[in-house]
Amino acid sequence: MAKEEIFPIDENDTDVCVTLELDNGESLDCEILVIYDVDDRSYIALMPVDESGNPFNDQEAILYRYAEEEDGSPIIDNIESEEEYEAAAAAFDAIQDEGITRD
Repeated sequence: MAKEEIFPIDENDTDVCVTLELDNGESLDCEILVIYDVDDRSYIALMPVDESGNPFNDQEAILYRYAEEEDGSPIIDNIESEEEYEAAAAAFDAIQDEGITRD
């Protein structure tokens, strides 16, 4: 994974949050930690946050596939296989080790 394929979201020290609509109808607010590539796919790491925007202490980052529509609208999708998830998780761990994401 080349460094130019990692897109830290907090370059200007601002938190970017999204709201996920879960399958059970509930909403989950998350801070975007990083968008990164593994092979020919992009992934996004999200951290669940409370109403004040503070990360929950007992939560780990959530990983999803990431893409963009032609107009730039984001597409977030579940990672389908365990093998793909393990590759995305290993790459995210390496990014964290390099200190590129927010802690």
